[in-house]
Amino acid sequence: MTASIRAVIFDWGGTLTPWHDIDLYSQWYAYAEYYDPADASALAQRLLDAEMDRWRVQRETAGAVSTGALESMFVGLGIDVTSAQHLRALGNYLDFWAPHTLADPEAAPLLRELRSMGLKIGVLSNTMWPRSHHEEVFMRDDLIDLIDGAAYTSEMPVAKPHEEAFTSIAAVLGVQPVECVFVGDRLWDDILGSQQAGMRAILIPHSVLPSIQVPDDSAVPDAVAQRLSEVLTIVRAWHDGPPSTA
Repeated sequence: MTASIRAVIFDWGGTLTPWHDIDLYSQWYAYAEYYDPADASALAQRLLDAEMDRWRVQRETAGAVSTGALESMFVGLGIDVTSAQHLRALGNYLDFWAPHTLADPEAAPLLRELRSMGLKIGVLSNTMWPRSHHEEVFMRDDLIDLIDGAAYTSEMPVAKPHEEAFTSIAAVLGVQPVECVFVGDRLWDDILGSQQAGMRAILIPHSVLPSIQVPDDSAVPDAVAQRLSEVLTIVRAWHDGPPSTA
């Protein structure tokens, strides 16, 4: 028997917020020009190299090793995270990201409709950002009150597509993985990972991902939504339809 749906869990970047191509060196220059103006270019490159190395390890271990938190990367590079210049630099870094984190206009209406069906809403994101940064973004976009629970791999030893990342967010929501639908834009991280944990998976295929970020593209989603609002129709059919036997 197919389990009834009790929760819908969303990836963040590329799913609840549209995918943007970002010059990653520029994000770190935005930080470095405030933290160390005299040596901003070199610091920006060191930050970029450190970030890319963490993402590489996460990919190569299939999420068994998380990137960890942004603050730990700063500390590892000898940056004084208690200093005033770090706080100013971090603010400039976040300002750089602000226009690239705006929620899809269809996000809030979709989450409201799903909650009206009695479903819990979760977020699971592979991220180095602390929870506080994500909550500020969700508050800005009027999503914070529509999310019942969130899990960020910056707080976890594992990351997507590792099964424990998905079972963790299910536990936060108080449901079993088989009672969840996962919605994401990445075949390897989101679709393969969630299905291995026992969830049904919906792909939103609009993110143009660099090939290095796609170690495996062989996963087959249970459904495809060409836009975020289409998730409602898919979930409603699964939620309202009669149970099926394998």
